[in-house]
Amino acid sequence: MPDFVRTVPPGDDRERLTCPDCGFVAYENPKVVVGSVVSEGGHILLCRRAIEPRRGFWTLPAGYMELAETVEEGARREAWEEARARIALEGVLAVYSIARIGQVQVIFRAGFETPGFEAGPESLEVRLFAWEEIPWGEIAFPSVHWALRHWRETADRPLGLPAMNPPEDPRGTSPMPRQARF
Repeated sequence: MPDFVRTVPPGDDRERLTCPDCGFVAYENPKVVVGSVVSEGGHILLCRRAIEPRRGFWTLPAGYMELAETVEEGARREAWEEARARIALEGVLAVYSIARIGQVQVIFRAGFETPGFEAGPESLEVRLFAWEEIPWGEIAFPSVHWALRHWRETADRPLGLPAMNPPEDPRGTSPMPRQARF
């Protein structure tokens, strides 16, 4: 089996992993993450991560899409895996580009389809938080801050166009804020 080499294939404009024998190009593309801001009565469902990265920090129920599923199916699956929650999606809340780690995140606004939730295998605990109770200093990722802010801005209105990266971080390259509060 030949070793792939990094080269600019004919007709391309960037280096790619390419087979020197047959010319096959192994494209490296961003991963798609799907998740939801799940709310009930103004409270938001957060999951304390049981896995790396950012084990022990709070996040939304979210994760990588699987092959052969839609973004909606993936968001519902992630809510089940992380919080044993059955959710009803209201629509797309936000789409974030996290260029530094090669991710595109599709975040939905959602509610509970059926009552109840509990920690799944990827969560240490799950909990509903009132806005003023959210542990902002223990949030796992910048995009969770963004999604929570966008949820707050639209929670009492019909969804319009999805939110995008904030103007101060259009490519998703800024590090985690120290003690960001919204």
